[in-house]
Amino acid sequence: MLRLPFFLARGFVASETLSGAIPIISGLHDKGLLTTVDLLGEHVTRRDLALLGRDEYIRLLQKLASEAQLERNISIKLSMIGQVIDEDFCYENLCALLDEARALNAFVRLDMEGSSILDSSLRLFESVLPEYRAHVGIVLQAYLKRTEEDVKRMCRLGARVRLCKGAYREPSTIAWQRMPKIRTQFIRCMHILLRDGNYPAIATHDDTLIESTKAYALEKSIDASRFEFQMLYGLRPKTQVRIVRDGYNMRVYVPYGRMWLPYYARRLRERPENVTFLLRNFLRS
Repeated sequence: MLRLPFFLARGFVASETLSGAIPIISGLHDKGLLTTVDLLGEHVTRRDLALLGRDEYIRLLQKLASEAQLERNISIKLSMIGQVIDEDFCYENLCALLDEARALNAFVRLDMEGSSILDSSLRLFESVLPEYRAHVGIVLQAYLKRTEEDVKRMCRLGARVRLCKGAYREPSTIAWQRMPKIRTQFIRCMHILLRDGNYPAIATHDDTLIESTKAYALEKSIDASRFEFQMLYGLRPKTQVRIVRDGYNMRVYVPYGRMWLPYYARRLRERPENVTFLLRNFLRS
């Protein structure tokens, strides 16, 4: 099979190897940015590969823990550790990973994928939350019509939520399609999370949503230490640093690995304004 050259993705993916990504992660920390590290890969349909994925995630945590200057914070895809094979099998792998996270005082964010496995993802998250509360969080996507209710439930559970617009193609029956409506729903969910949530992550590159978050926090006297902004590696790096200088927490999602093509493709087919950011950064690289 033809393998595309990595230079196509280098503006959005730190490296194909962890050793190549470590200096980049360290450099982000030097700028006052927080990081979450993601080993790229998804939708594994073989048990041996799912076990390999689990073990790679564990090694990632161990490597981050061995580097004193690096934050122990990663993002994973449940479909990489057996979710689409067998949910019980995935649960066992997830618990093994979270056992290591707890031992290392690390944090694992369960990334959200397509709607076909949304219910499974939430079941798995809620099943591990009581035992690993300090070490696990979830992602919710604002463009799904159900998300506002999911956000309210996560707040009642005291779960840590990362709110994003959403990057997967979904039908209009379950997902808002037009950007003004998606922004409106994002803001509604953001209000709930800032008011009632447990250190929520507001993940967006959209100035409208960034400024709306700042304004709501100011209006409700919500201290900047109670939430964080998040952005993707390679997108708006100057804005990331400026947000930190303005007194807010900013976390950068840093992906690495050989399985970068699906991630790269999603970035290119996202909403028009996000594609503009991507192309601008690519031309600068």
